[in-house]
This record gives sequence, structure tokens and C-alpha cells, in this order.
Amino acid sequence: MVWALSNLDENDVDKIKKLEEETGIQLLSFSNYNIDFAELNDEQTKKIQELEKKLDVSLVAVSK
Repeated sequence: MVWALSNLDENDVDKIKKLEEETGIQLLSFSNYNIDFAELNDEQTKKIQELEKKLDVSLVAVSK
């Protein structure tokens, strides 16, 4: 399972914004997805980690 930012409709976004205004805090919405992670060798892992550092992101390798 992996978590990603949710794809919300306008009504859901409005509900979250209202709660943010009421509480004075900022919220992020995440949803989970059932996926299979790819099996990586050391070279693949190293290349992915290098790109993550360069782009300042986290990458998730998944099976096709």
C-alpha cells in the first residue's frame, strides 16, 4: 500500500478549507492505493536514490 495526495472534488476541498479556517491549522489529504512494489537490485536502488536527492522528492518503484 502506498499513500498519495487525494484527488478531491470541489465540495470536499471546501469542507477541508472550512475546517482549516475553524481550527487555524493547515491540512493535507492523503489516500491509499494497493500496489505491488518492484523488486530492485542494488544498481537500480542507487540510481533511484541519486535521482531522489537531485530532485528532492521521494520515488516509489512499483510493478507493472
